[in-house]
Amino acid sequence: MFDTRVCDLLNITYPIIQGGMAWVATAELAAAVSNAGGLGIIGAGSAPPELVRDEIKKARNLTDRSFGVNVYFMSPYVDEVINVILEEKVQVITTGAGNPSKYIPQLKQSGTKVIPVVSSVALARRLEKSGADALIAEGMECGGHIGELTTMAMVPQIVDAVKIPVIAAGGIADARGFVAALALGAEGVQMGTRFVCAKECTANKNFKEAIVKAKDRSTVITGKTTGHPVRVLKNKLTNRFEELEERCASIDELDELGSGKLRLAVVEGDVDNGSVMAGQISGLIKDIKPAADIIKDIIMGAEDLVKKLHNLI
Repeated sequence: MFDTRVCDLLNITYPIIQGGMAWVATAELAAAVSNAGGLGIIGAGSAPPELVRDEIKKARNLTDRSFGVNVYFMSPYVDEVINVILEEKVQVITTGAGNPSKYIPQLKQSGTKVIPVVSSVALARRLEKSGADALIAEGMECGGHIGELTTMAMVPQIVDAVKIPVIAAGGIADARGFVAALALGAEGVQMGTRFVCAKECTANKNFKEAIVKAKDRSTVITGKTTGHPVRVLKNKLTNRFEELEERCASIDELDELGSGKLRLAVVEGDVDNGSVMAGQISGLIKDIKPAADIIKDIIMGAEDLVKKLHNLI
């Protein structure tokens, strides 16, 4: 029922992509999502190239299905990570926090599908012209770095503006969000926060439990004055960010406060003083279960929803 162009493009069963979250999206999670019929993604973040290579090799030992790597363009190792992806002949690359246009020709020549994350119609059009194979339209409901437009408003505008497949992201965690994204014209979804709470995710249990305990108004946006706003769960760290931003602290002060805080939360489990990146959908997530069950529940629930909608019509 949900065999879209995204499935054909990525050689996957279901048009569900796992977000490439730094420190969270390891080989274990990526392989579990791919084995379940979606597309798992390794989050390169700011990791050095050899660590990224190790994760790619580990994923290949855990799955024989397609998976990808997310490249974070604020990393100091972008060129080196791109070279690793080319050398390892990774099937798919997603990109964020920058424009991948100059790398697209060589990636496509090596057979790698290129899917940038976009937050505006203008960028979507530009990247389509540059040769992107598909686009991830990510609304500001998502966790981590965010844009200004919501998923509901942005996705149909980008769908109308380009001819390549569009994947919706931001605020999607269940069958209802999946069906809504398809109704907006998307041909697949990307989910980050929902997959943090997969059993195969290696993030500290405190990080996962913080999401499960979250409510509808538990997230806030930090770093607005830096030009790189980030959505996270409220805690002691966000209170300190708020204090600094209220007194117009310098970008250097804010960067220093945020340095290393994602690892502190994800790896060490300090969810009071670390950066707990999570989307507004956190309040909808009530359990931790295998990635395969997450995908199965979405697809089966979506099929039931479509049948109900058909009966209403």
